[in-house]
Amino acid sequence: MIETDIQDGLWVIRISRADKANSLTRAMLEQLDALATRAGQEGARAVILTGAGKVFSAGADLDEARAGLATADVWERLSARIADLPCLTIAALNGTLAGGAFGMALACDLRIAVPEARFFYPVMKLGFLPQPSDPLRLAALVGPARAKMILMAGQKIEAPEALSWGLIDRIVPPEALMETAQALSADAAAASPDHVAGIKALFGPLPRA
Repeated sequence: MIETDIQDGLWVIRISRADKANSLTRAMLEQLDALATRAGQEGARAVILTGAGKVFSAGADLDEARAGLATADVWERLSARIADLPCLTIAALNGTLAGGAFGMALACDLRIAVPEARFFYPVMKLGFLPQPSDPLRLAALVGPARAKMILMAGQKIEAPEALSWGLIDRIVPPEALMETAQALSADAAAASPDHVAGIKALFGPLPRA
């Protein structure tokens, strides 16, 4: 349910559970964490994180969420692993981003999305707390008030508004999504790991709890 395509310095990691809106099980999250660890250890210069079908991810698998996955520490561990990668990371959002899946996208350096994508994180309605670093990273991108619009007022944000807020960096037609992500990663993928890591380090670490 997690697919990979590794071409030298470029790693494409795809959530592939389209029949379940790419909802994430604990096993899938652990696999994503292991892949992020490998990418860091094996000199990846760029990582593209995307999904199959028309939804990036609906968040936690509902059955596993009810059993405790919604508040498990694996989400925070995964987003920290992505945030700490010394390479360029791009979330190529092929559709809606919801719930705990937000953490992966917020931990990336760049976010591009298709026009149909929507963004929501219904923790207020569901009675869960967001993962600790997510509000900090979200507020760093869009500001505290807009972060509260999503997390506390439960607003679903359409792609054009997300772009104007700074939550995403570009809106791309579905047929051009991966081509655009690969073009954005081309310079980094062709560079040395040390050069990529050196430039990324100049920006400092992402906010974390």
